[in-house]
This record gives sequence, C-alpha cells and structure tokens, in this order.
Amino acid sequence: MGAGPADTLHLPGGSPVHRLPPQCKIAAVCCFVMLVVATPREAFPAFAAYALLLACVAAAGRVPPRHLLKRMLIEVPFVAFAVLLPFVAEGPRTEVLGLSVEGLWGAWNILAKGTLGVAASVLLASTTQLRSLLRGLERLRLPPLLVQIASFMLRYADVLAGELHRMRLARLSRGFDARGPRHWGVLAKTAGALFIRCYERGERVHLAMLSRGGTGTMPRSDEEAATRAEWATAACLPLLALLVCLGGWTL
Repeated sequence: MGAGPADTLHLPGGSPVHRLPPQCKIAAVCCFVMLVVATPREAFPAFAAYALLLACVAAAGRVPPRHLLKRMLIEVPFVAFAVLLPFVAEGPRTEVLGLSVEGLWGAWNILAKGTLGVAASVLLASTTQLRSLLRGLERLRLPPLLVQIASFMLRYADVLAGELHRMRLARLSRGFDARGPRHWGVLAKTAGALFIRCYERGERVHLAMLSRGGTGTMPRSDEEAATRAEWATAACLPLLALLVCLGGWTL
C-alpha cells in the first residue's frame, strides 16, 4: 500500500511512543477519548489535566508543537460551529450580555472535548504509520472486511488525488481557469469524469488482483503480539485519564 496523503501526518522517529505496538496505542487513545467525553463540562481543571497528559505524550513521542497545531487545523469547522452555538441554542435560555448561557456551555463542551480528541488522534497518527495502524486494528479483532475497506480507502485516496491532479493540468493546458459560477458546469463535468475514471481504475485493479490469485482477503500479518510491559506502558495514559475523570465527577 502506498503512503497516501494521510501518511504525511506520520513523523519518523525512534521514541518510546513510536516503538509501542499499534494495537496498544489505538486502545489507549480510544479509552482516553471516551473518558474525556464522559467528563462533566463544568470540570475545568480536568480538561487542563487532560491537555497536560497529551503534552507529556507529545514530549515523549518527540512531536513538535508546531506539527501538532498545524495538523489540528482540521478542527476549524467544529470551532466555527461552537462559536455560533450560543446564538442558536434552544431550550431554557438565560441571557448574559445577549448570549445564551446554555449555548455557552454547549460551545465549551464541544470545543474542549473536540480539541482534546483531535489532539489525541493527531498524536496517534504522528507516531504510527498507516500500515501499522491497520495491523493494530487486525490485532484488536476488528472485522477483517472493515480493515480491508480502510486499507483500500487509504490507498485509493492517493489514486484519486493523482487523477484529479492530471485532470487539472489538462484543463490548465487548454486555458481553462475557474473564476466564477459560470464555470461550475465544467467543474461538475470534471467531477463526473473523475468518478468514471476511478470506477474504471478500480475494475482494472480488481481484475489484476484476481489474475494474481487474489481471494478477497488480505494477507495476515506475522507481527508478534504486544507484551505485558508494552500494554502496561500504553495503559498509563487511560489510567491517569480515569483518575482525572473521577476527580472531575467528585469535585
């Protein structure tokens, strides 16, 4: 499988976080995110503690803050929604300076938990290659069909980007430059042609796989299972997060 556009998130390295088996890191991140979501929105110190835990993981994985913040820009649409929420929230309304208090709580809830979840996901992608993530999902007993779908999706994202780039160069070589609504028809035809090209490419790849003895199942990985020490190391993050979550509910 090629690297694909998503593999640009990965930062090569030999840190302790990089060396952990992927299944351990996936399980730790999933548990961490669930604990963040379960934390009451009024527990401000708990969210600060979660951020500190992620900062420690980033330091242990040698992930630069600039890389982390740059990759977290994907969260911008959710931030925009959180900013608008105080103005459109429904239900019992208590006005403070023209804003709904219930809407403010909802905006904070989305912003805090969403940011922590995105940061944890970026750290996972920065310290684990895509192929390793897929092997980790296999180790965690995810249904093989879902693993295959994810594998082909990641692979063909790169193929799709390549086809789109070639079509864009073809348009530019013919003097086309989309600058307004009057060009939307051409762009719509481009999208249709892109769909047909990708469908035909998929058919050719399927026939090529069958001619090479493909059976519809991915080859099993011979990677060794994680040791107890590696599971214990990965469990540090969710265990500390559990303590923070319990503290948020009790305090």
